[in-house]
Amino acid sequence: MAEAVLHDGTAIPILVSGDGRALLIPADLKAHSESEAQTMRDWGADPDLGPNLVSALSQSYRVVAADYEGHRMAHPAPDTLTPANVAADFLAIADAAHAETFGYYGYSWLALCGLQLAIRTNRLWALIMGGFPPREGPYKSMLAVTQAAHAAAASSSTQTAAADLPVEPGDWDAATIQTSEAQTRQFVTLYEALQDFDDSAVGVAPGLPRLAFAGSADNIVYGPRWGDVTVRIGGPLAAHERELIAAGWDVEVLPALDHLGAMRSDVVVPLLTAWLGKVSREL
Repeated sequence: MAEAVLHDGTAIPILVSGDGRALLIPADLKAHSESEAQTMRDWGADPDLGPNLVSALSQSYRVVAADYEGHRMAHPAPDTLTPANVAADFLAIADAAHAETFGYYGYSWLALCGLQLAIRTNRLWALIMGGFPPREGPYKSMLAVTQAAHAAAASSSTQTAAADLPVEPGDWDAATIQTSEAQTRQFVTLYEALQDFDDSAVGVAPGLPRLAFAGSADNIVYGPRWGDVTVRIGGPLAAHERELIAAGWDVEVLPALDHLGAMRSDVVVPLLTAWLGKVSREL
């Protein structure tokens, strides 16, 4: 297994699987215990997402997989997780895998990372953003949520342990704070750096094939302890669909799916396989 050295000097393991055009995926490939997997299912998540993505896509592409989110939770970059450094990290991963050009798929904040990467390099042959709209992105609401999480993590009196309570899919307001001050502060750093980012004026490489998708029900409501904000994802994507298509995006608004539902492998694998196949034939 290869490794890439990131902007903060930490090394991230990289799995390369398959042949063909390189496709970089920040995927979690580790095995989960049965209790961890069941908790993920209870929330509506797919514990087998990463392995399923790699297994399916490596049939046609040279998949470069690295668990960037897991790495950042294990090795926080509280003062330096800026958009430029995130983009540099993904370029370092591509370099370590000897991928001069590569496609990129990311979901949620990792989709945001893909957009920041695309405006800083001409090495992409495809960009896929899931669960984060490329227009009217929720930068302000996500800053409020991350600031609330950081404030709670920084106060030992408000640290909350996981409880054996019933879980209801989509009830983000009931989520417990189980992250450290440094882990949460790195995301405050990221979203603070994006407060003046104008995604309506984004300039990516001309002709870059790009897909944005999200569930139509992907609107995350947080209560008072999270800043009383709603993180709107599906709504802005649907509202800007015509504008995005005119700008060169392909857009998929997935009916009735929420944030976790739209990232499940039974949804994402066929969507990505079909779109990447179309793009590969056209290139």
